[in-house]
Amino acid sequence: MVCTRIMLVTFLLLSWLAAPSCSWGSREGNSYVKDACSVTRYQNLCIHSLSSFSNKAKRDPSKWARAGISVTIGVTKNTTRYLIALKKKNTMKGRNRVAVLDCVEEFQDALDNLHKSLGVLRHIRGELFDAQMEDVTTWISSAITDEDTCLDGFEGQKGKEIRKLAKKVTKVSYFTSNALALVTKLASAGP
Repeated sequence: MVCTRIMLVTFLLLSWLAAPSCSWGSREGNSYVKDACSVTRYQNLCIHSLSSFSNKAKRDPSKWARAGISVTIGVTKNTTRYLIALKKKNTMKGRNRVAVLDCVEEFQDALDNLHKSLGVLRHIRGELFDAQMEDVTTWISSAITDEDTCLDGFEGQKGKEIRKLAKKVTKVSYFTSNALALVTKLASAGP
């Protein structure tokens, strides 16, 4: 028993001693994501959702913008699936049913805009950079508008399902806002 404890303490001590060299890279990567996310409104969300891109994106605003939009597309797809499932469940009635139908359309439109944005960011060309950034900024802003419009249909309504829906939609708008900030940073940095 004593031998096992000594081995455990030795293992923990060796692990602790080895940790600084292993975590140094993650601290450096962490500084990359913190720097990239410094322009966003929801910095903790940005850092948490984009930290895995640190070693690849480093200080490249174009890669951070693409990462931000890619993550936003994933979150938006998940919420779109949730809205479609809610529509199929047919538990919402009257005004709320119409609002869910509108939300599905709004989110599909937002997804289209995000996909168009990512497509342009993958093929940035110096001579078209300003026009491309203008298009991407417009499309991401439209996606934010779509998300806000989705919630407008539920204004003044109450209930557990509506609170859950509002929370999911709001979360998507936070991701989209962060993506827009990263694109704006890229636009100001230039090609």
